Amino acid sequence: MTPTFSPTSPAQRRGASRETVASARRRRNPRRERAGRDHRLLGRYTDRHGDAREVIARRGAAGSTLVVDRDGATHGDPRLVAHLAADEPAENAALVCSRYLEDALAGGSRCRPLTAEDARIAPFAEEPQADVEADPLAGGAHPVDRCGCCYRLELVDSGMSIPELRWCRRSPEPALDCEPVSVREAVASLESYEPVRALTLRALSLHGRCGAVSATVLRAELVRVQESPIVLNRRLREVVLATVERQELSMSEIAIRCGRVKRDRRGNETGETSWLARRLGLLPEGGQSALTPWIHSDVLALIARRGLGVSPREVEL
Repeated sequence: MTPTFSPTSPAQRRGASRETVASARRRRNPRRERAGRDHRLLGRYTDRHGDAREVIARRGAAGSTLVVDRDGATHGDPRLVAHLAADEPAENAALVCSRYLEDALAGGSRCRPLTAEDARIAPFAEEPQADVEADPLAGGAHPVDRCGCCYRLELVDSGMSIPELRWCRRSPEPALDCEPVSVREAVASLESYEPVRALTLRALSLHGRCGAVSATVLRAELVRVQESPIVLNRRLREVVLATVERQELSMSEIAIRCGRVKRDRRGNETGETSWLARRLGLLPEGGQSALTPWIHSDVLALIARRGLGVSPREVEL
């Protein structure tokens, strides 16, 4: 995989110079021109699945720059490579792209899906941008998992001179004490990033720097969840089961498309459905009793592209 750049050739420039001003004006597309000003191509490559990808630099909030990896043909499946602050030189975007493509050659490149929030926030801000209309520590409705356990942000005693802001799980049985859990545990139990993520951002905005509360652990837990390549599999599971129910594909065929094949004593080939079921959280992993709500983003992309023939964005939460 080698990044390729496509500068305009001299022949193309000579051909363009012979065009009349009137014909050039007729072909002008204001929307395309605005997109050209907002997006700058940094490089192109072919990923390990044989799909054409491109890396672009686009405008972000407060003068920042988003370096984005996206599908070269459809411009879909955008993934955030880097978010550069407004005071960084423009050349840094090309440098980031070069390093990213080098890592991709070595099989080590990895980036999370681009979100709508990325275009609204500035990198390295002192506090996360969040809606601060209400204090998450105040009373109100709190998320509940399928077992009836309630999750809420509380101030807990951690042995320090000030209380610590943490997510806590409260059992429906009144006799049981509340249990501090990580952001990742709360997200996993609810099988949803929201409202845990939004409530955490809001709490950090309100209490993160007040000096009377410690939010160091909570902030670090949120960053790990946001930057982790391990993502929730619920949406993928729903799409696969719906596809099977419509009889468009079988679990075996999806597994075969993903390269997971098993053979019986007669040499007959079938799909390794147990592998697929474990990735989807339908069967527990080997040696485990509980189903996993997580899947690696690379495996999710494999099942989406090869198994289902859709963009990974369509099966991500």
